[in-house]
Amino acid sequence: IEEINRGNPAQIFGETLTLMEADKRTPNEALELSYRSDMDEKTYIPENLYIIGTMNIADRSLALLDLALRRRFDLKPEFNDAWKKWVNQRFNVSLETLAFIESKFTALNEKLSRDAALGPQFCIGHSYVTPPAGLKIDDGMAWYEQIVETEICPLLAEYWF
Repeated sequence: IEEINRGNPAQIFGETLTLMEADKRTPNEALELSYRSDMDEKTYIPENLYIIGTMNIADRSLALLDLALRRRFDLKPEFNDAWKKWVNQRFNVSLETLAFIESKFTALNEKLSRDAALGPQFCIGHSYVTPPAGLKIDDGMAWYEQIVETEICPLLAEYWF
């Protein structure tokens, strides 16, 4: 979806916004949509359907869309043992590096939570430091530093514009 941040997700997706949630992508969670062809028709979004939206980072509405989606899906940072174990075993990032990453994100999220203009809904989650499948990481700290430089710093610049 080109420049998804220019629209209102609730108006664009309607009931399908709920169906996008990871635990709702099964036939058992299918919903009857308001506008359907058949009265018995139910719809669900399969697990293998990816919804990709591009966003123009020059548009100031980007942060509001991100915030709206995080609120809708009640996303909270999880730098727990399951995350550390998964990243360590699959990508060979040392537990020491992961503990360092956790401490830095925890401290940053505490600052974001206390910021009167932002608050806890602006906390930065573990998805930024959860490598995609197939990524080869030779140096865990270099990988982390690249994420900070290319993703976290621009996000913070957006927050504190």
